[in-house]
Amino acid sequence: MRNDQLLPNLYRTEYRKIVAVLARLFGFEYIQIAEDIAGDTFLLATETRAKKLPDNPAAWLYTVAKNKAKDHLKHNAIFTNKVSPAVQYENAKSSELEIDLSEENINDSQLRMMFAICQPIISTEAQIGLALRILCGFGIEEIADAFLSNKETINKRLFRAKEKLREEQVKIEFPNANEINKRLETVLLTLYLLFNEGYYSSSGNINLRRDLCLEAMRLNHLLVNNKTTDLPAVNALFALMCFHASRFDARIDKNGEMIIYDEQDTSLWNDELISRGTNYLIRSSRGEELSRYHLEAAIAYWHTKKEDSTEKWENILQLYNKLLILEYSPMAALNRTYALAKADGKEKAIVEAKKLTQLVDNHLYHSLLGYLYTGIDKEIALHHLQRAFKLAKNKGERNRIKKNIEALG
Repeated sequence: MRNDQLLPNLYRTEYRKIVAVLARLFGFEYIQIAEDIAGDTFLLATETRAKKLPDNPAAWLYTVAKNKAKDHLKHNAIFTNKVSPAVQYENAKSSELEIDLSEENINDSQLRMMFAICQPIISTEAQIGLALRILCGFGIEEIADAFLSNKETINKRLFRAKEKLREEQVKIEFPNANEINKRLETVLLTLYLLFNEGYYSSSGNINLRRDLCLEAMRLNHLLVNNKTTDLPAVNALFALMCFHASRFDARIDKNGEMIIYDEQDTSLWNDELISRGTNYLIRSSRGEELSRYHLEAAIAYWHTKKEDSTEKWENILQLYNKLLILEYSPMAALNRTYALAKADGKEKAIVEAKKLTQLVDNHLYHSLLGYLYTGIDKEIALHHLQRAFKLAKNKGERNRIKKNIEALG
């Protein structure tokens, strides 16, 4: 790796580990100090880069972080009186503070932090923002880009969220057995939304943000690999992510524009990820639980079937029917309408699409109607595509819609 890329890559991978371990050690009340120590560690790394970073920079960063944490414990009055006794109690068998940055403790700390962050007492946006910052190592500017916002707004949002978690005295720990399913639901929803933010990026000029998707998958995989959280819904969500990720390379063209499903080059689909997703979908079938993630994963599974058969679309349609009964959403209903068109024809789909009046201000709704009316009524198709073009906020999507308009024109 080139020297100018090394430090940004280390920041992304190691910052989150240092913060999770130190925050677990100090408690959520002092999470800002954990972030400051991690930040100071990388500040020193930036200054050292002008000379030369050690051969094992990650291990060196851990040593620097440990030393800075110990300095805080020695010289900060609040820490001396409040935090240090508790920390030293945990390390009673050792004559010196021990900061465990082993892979096992890092993973365990990140899992605990995941449950601490994903709390219904703060907004969904705040949960995702904190996950990006603390668990994924994203910078404030990157988070602002992901939310089409600015640094000031994001800083305020994260500050308020941390204050709320402190006020409620949220502990960085696993919930007990009675709480795990209830709390896990919020964790999974946060990871699901984080993945979706990358897969259907709302960023002005980016259609797909792989970094967000991969971080969601990494965190989900931590849950899968933990005995306490290796549950059916967790496996189903990971399967869903694998199936979607398998089509990354076919989904965006060389200009960064979206390629619709029907026009994707199936030879670019990742067979290894499809196989992996299938394995986790099978694992998710343990027990009698049926979650939205099971149904969405099954839908995504059928989308990885390369043949465009009636059986394929009929299965997808029936799965959407079950999903809407289990948990209705207008976007799921919109996707079902496309499956209906493929299974039973566009005329039936148009009838169903017209019922989705809550989506009349959504560009995807008009894009679908433009597709449904193509070959049936050119003027109506053009009307909906032009409406979709005006509503679309993403440059790549507007370019795609423009091409559809030109093809009809």
